Amino acid sequence: MTTPPLPPAVPPGYSDKSKVVAGVLQILLGGVGAGRFYMGHTKIAVLQLVVSFCTLGIGALWGLIDGILILVNGGVDGQGRPLRD
Repeated sequence: MTTPPLPPAVPPGYSDKSKVVAGVLQILLGGVGAGRFYMGHTKIAVLQLVVSFCTLGIGALWGLIDGILILVNGGVDGQGRPLRD
């Protein structure tokens, strides 16, 4: 008796990254761009890090707002695939 093949863990066309993980990382560590690094958006993450450093931490508000938007609207990973729920 053979076992049936398991369905893929991630639906085709979707990223293997989670929008919940990306959003929470961005809310908690948005000043260093952790959520954007996780999603694969390295340029935006580095820009968030530089802005937070240059504004003495005030730029971390960008990360907080960005994290909330990721949780509400979702987003795409670095390859343009939508994040999974």
